[in-house]
Order: sequence, then C-alpha cells, then structure tokens
Amino acid sequence: MTKIYFSHDLDDPRVDVVRKHWLAQPGHEEAGFFDALTWADATMAGPSTIRRLLSSALDNTSVTCVLIGPQTSSRRWVRYEIVESMERRNRLLGIHINGIPDKSRQPGPAGPSPFEQLAIAISEDGSSVKILQYAHNAWLPYDDKPGWPLAHPAPPHRRGKRIQLSTLYRVYDWITDNGAHNFEKWVGG
Repeated sequence: MTKIYFSHDLDDPRVDVVRKHWLAQPGHEEAGFFDALTWADATMAGPSTIRRLLSSALDNTSVTCVLIGPQTSSRRWVRYEIVESMERRNRLLGIHINGIPDKSRQPGPAGPSPFEQLAIAISEDGSSVKILQYAHNAWLPYDDKPGWPLAHPAPPHRRGKRIQLSTLYRVYDWITDNGAHNFEKWVGG
C-alpha cells in the first residue's frame, strides 16, 4: 500500500482538493497532514520539535507529494520535508495546485517549484551529499539538514557535481495534467 506524506503550505486551502481526492479512494491513507493547531503548538516549542514532528510523520511513508502553491517554495519546513524524504529514499513529486479554484472560484498565481531552489552537491569521492539551497542569488549550505553519507558511492560522472532537484523529480499541474485522473499513476499507486 502506498502511504503518502503531503508537504504543503499550511495557508493554502487548495491542498485539500488533492488530499481528499487521494483519501476518497478505497484503501488509501496518508501521513503527516498537520492542521493549524498542531502546527502552532510545534512552532512554539521550537525548530527541534518541528524536525521531530516532521520526521515522525514521514515514518512508514513511501511517497512525498509536494503541493505547490504561490508561497510553497518559501516555506522553510517544506524544504526540510523534501530533504528528509530524499534521505529516506521516498518517491518525490510536486503538483502545482494554483489552478484549482479557491472559495471565490478563482485560480491563484503560480508559485515556483521548491525543487528549483534545492540541490545536492556530491562529494569528490562520491561518498556523501551536501544539501544546498538557492538564496540571496547564490547556492548556500542548507542548515536544517546539511547532508549525509551515501550507502553506495555515487557514479563517477556525478562526483563533485551540483544537481538541482528539479532535474531529479517530476512536477505536474493538477488542472492541465488532469490530476483527478492521473494522480494514482503519478504516485505509483
């Protein structure tokens, strides 16, 4: 069974369309969808509590679906969920949700993909990766989860290279790519 973690901007109500579509199918479940109250409590406790909460929510998941709205890429903890999912070897994908009408029946502005703003830097010997984020017009170290050793060395042609996540993970559009029909194929379910 595919257990999905939905990574999203807490302030975007469009995420419920995709989430509810998944949950409406027999035998489907999700992990780690936080409401505003749970999130507010964790935020008051501090970053280490948030990291533990998110890491725990990702336990036993195989897919992380990043629901991309206008502000998603600027959210610190969405980036953390992506990086943590990579380390766990979850299948990762993004879905633009800005075309889903809001309460006033209007689509929202498109936001950039967070996969465009994250990269891995593979060590020269291929034994580890460091995480980079694009900020202030430069690729800078990502502080919330700097990197990890690799179980198997990276292939020689990847060693010493920086690889933007947008080249590794697919991003779809819920409306133009017919998410209501294709979502299960996208997540591999």
